[in-house]
Amino acid sequence: MDELLIGGRAFASRLFLGTGKFPSIASLRDTIAASGTEMVTVALRRVDPSAEEDILDAIPLDRVQLLPNTSGAVDADEAVRLARLARAAELPTWIKLEVTPDPRYLWPDPVETLRAAEVLVRDGFTVLPYCSADPVLCKRLEEVGCATVMPLGSWIGSNQGLRTRAALEIIVEQAMVPVVVDAGIGAPSQAAEAMELGADAVLVNTAIGTAGDPVAMGRAFAGAVAAGRAAFVAGLAGVGTQASASSPLTGFLSPSGSPSGSPSGRP
Repeated sequence: MDELLIGGRAFASRLFLGTGKFPSIASLRDTIAASGTEMVTVALRRVDPSAEEDILDAIPLDRVQLLPNTSGAVDADEAVRLARLARAAELPTWIKLEVTPDPRYLWPDPVETLRAAEVLVRDGFTVLPYCSADPVLCKRLEEVGCATVMPLGSWIGSNQGLRTRAALEIIVEQAMVPVVVDAGIGAPSQAAEAMELGADAVLVNTAIGTAGDPVAMGRAFAGAVAAGRAAFVAGLAGVGTQASASSPLTGFLSPSGSPSGSPSGRP
């Protein structure tokens, strides 16, 4: 079985789901079921155990790995504080590390992300860092003990697809931990593209949560991710620079049975 291993846990689904922007808790619950996802990330700032219906109520924790995230943290210190608060609240010690001081593009801070990752790994967290598509940074995050790297495809919530494809290919080639393409994936075809280039998983939120029918869109993304992964494992054909006939241009059988390019068998 083609399972994905992260932090000692096996995942059959390679579609990870964000929980923002869904029209209702019920919609989120139904989308989780329809998509088959086994990893769901929740912003720690959105968790409210005192609410009548909290976002955690939509997540079947018996089969889905909850991934609290530090969304909104502007530096390493704040990200570490949020992670520790989550642990104190008895949430999982799996953390999606996000440090985004830029409010316009939500571009991750590479220096603060690496600094926070070092602290959280030492603290015993399973760290999945959201980061820029920088091959050197991804290698550094891997070296300090992160369970994955999660380079962006394009800006968070932009639905622009894999604007960083060339860098993602390098990251995939050199990574010794799973590569999860996170942010910017806006259509199932883009998720399939990420999987075809060798990513181990994708994380999608906006494209599903804001769709006309989030449940159906979650199902569509699940199919695309599975197809993209299957294509990568099967081995995609190489890209050529000129035409290459799919049928032979010589050696056709003539009426007399002689292979030739002419019906008479003569040159």
